[in-house]
Amino acid sequence: PFYQDLINYIHSGPVVATVWSGPSAVSIARKLIGATNPAEAAPGTIRGDFGLVMDENVVHGSDSVASAEREIPIFFPDFS
Repeated sequence: PFYQDLINYIHSGPVVATVWSGPSAVSIARKLIGATNPAEAAPGTIRGDFGLVMDENVVHGSDSVASAEREIPIFFPDFS
């Protein structure tokens, strides 16, 4: 059920995909994004200000460089 709900949510409106690079890009992005659960995300973070519930938390960000290296080619197959 989780994945079908996630697919439905992602398909419910426009999606903007970006790749950030630079020193500490993952940790900087994670601070801006906020906690995965919007109810626990600090005000001023993307999820804290705009997140609804766990399944609709507005934004995805890789949790590590290794995850980013695996996820980037999914959205950007020609990215190098």
